[in-house]
Amino acid sequence: MGHLRIKNVSKAYKRYPRKMGRMAEWMGLGKKHELKWVLHDVSFDVAPGEAIGIIGINGAGKSTLLKIITGTARPTSGVVEIGGRIAALLELGLGFNPDFTGRQNVYMAAQLHGIGSHEIAAKMQQIEDFAEIGDYIDQPVRTYSSGMQVRLAFSVATATRPEILIVDEALSVGDTYFQHKSFDRIRQFREQGTTLLFVSHSPSAVKTLCDRAILIDQGKVVRDDVPETVLDYYNAMIAKREIDYKISQEEQLTGRTETRSGSGDAKIDKVELLVDGKLVRAISSGDRVIVQVSGMTLRPIEELTVGLLIRDRLGNDVFGTNTFHHGKSCRGLLERESFVAQFCFPSLRLGSGSFSITVALHSRDAHVAANYDWWDRAVVFQVMPSDFPSSIGVCDLVVDVGLQTLTMT
Repeated sequence: MGHLRIKNVSKAYKRYPRKMGRMAEWMGLGKKHELKWVLHDVSFDVAPGEAIGIIGINGAGKSTLLKIITGTARPTSGVVEIGGRIAALLELGLGFNPDFTGRQNVYMAAQLHGIGSHEIAAKMQQIEDFAEIGDYIDQPVRTYSSGMQVRLAFSVATATRPEILIVDEALSVGDTYFQHKSFDRIRQFREQGTTLLFVSHSPSAVKTLCDRAILIDQGKVVRDDVPETVLDYYNAMIAKREIDYKISQEEQLTGRTETRSGSGDAKIDKVELLVDGKLVRAISSGDRVIVQVSGMTLRPIEELTVGLLIRDRLGNDVFGTNTFHHGKSCRGLLERESFVAQFCFPSLRLGSGSFSITVALHSRDAHVAANYDWWDRAVVFQVMPSDFPSSIGVCDLVVDVGLQTLTMT
């Protein structure tokens, strides 16, 4: 059975501040480069049959680590010990020649995975059936969509059960149907004793497939524990960084895309997402959340309604309401009068994923008649899974579930 041992692995790339620096070094004119370290003293063991999830933000060093484990990159220092045949699905279409047909590429990719020609010929029909790309198997790979490349690459890599399976985020490119097929095959391999190293930004996938999770940040291992504990820490880390990012963006007045419209009689100054009084950009489903909208009137206003709309990442409306519908709108506001509106959700049971908040200032029950200020995507936030039973969709509804057997007489 496959095992891995990563011991004090570090990786640095040479960076040349000047274009001629590399040539100058070749000519013996001294050192002209700087070292950019992307991994620092990474160490962990993976036992035979164990499933490890590798998580971290983009640029943390996850992909570099996988390349070192699979041998496509060499560490600057440290040792990687591998016990067993590795099948790896890293970069999309890695090893595929775009001018060759899918069938020809299957044979070439199989050799990269250590599978002999006779063995792959016997499994060709199985590979075709699993990939489900039809007649494209005999067409040049350059005519494939990214999803078709993923289908074929995964089918080849898993044509025979490897002792160690390494999967990067490449499967996220495929369609939902194929993702289900792929994860089913991964689960089957796991049951048969395959060791799994899985990189994903999907908390639910890590929780479902993995025994442990390792969080890498800025090239270092910062957490190595059961998935729930590591994901909780990751969630908190994301929230803090999002706050820092938002503040720095506002201070530097960089070009964040905003859609603002309205007469300007009143203006929204800021929209805050609060959990336990703290500004956050990542929440757990079911958290007690307050959306706080602050602003000021620039002219006297007869009536002020503050509205809120939550949308999913595709722009679909999930929930919307306003102060008028709750009998909380204000009347007779003076010029340059400040106001604060709070929308308190005792348990915001949204499904996992990315959501945005749009806010608006207007009169009466809708913004059509008198729109003072409309701010689209004022806040973008992430919902992480909670301790509730897992669910799918844009909401996480409270439900009591029962199941019983009925005795036949």
